[in-house]
Amino acid sequence: MKTVHIVKHSEVKVKAFVLSDFLTDVQESKRIELDTKRITKKYVKQLADELGLDYNDKDISFTKKILTAYLNR
Repeated sequence: MKTVHIVKHSEVKVKAFVLSDFLTDVQESKRIELDTKRITKKYVKQLADELGLDYNDKDISFTKKILTAYLNR
């Protein structure tokens, strides 16, 4: 059985999400490779297929826009 601790919102520490804190060296090298690649719908579809994810064209278009905006920052 899992234990649940109830805390006040003032007791919760919040800090910024830093992607590199969660990446290993292999993932970091793939991220650098992704930065230099042009994000296309075909690339996103291939990635979704590799991960075994369901998708539709609307999802692919949205994902492409989000990734492109993120990489341009």
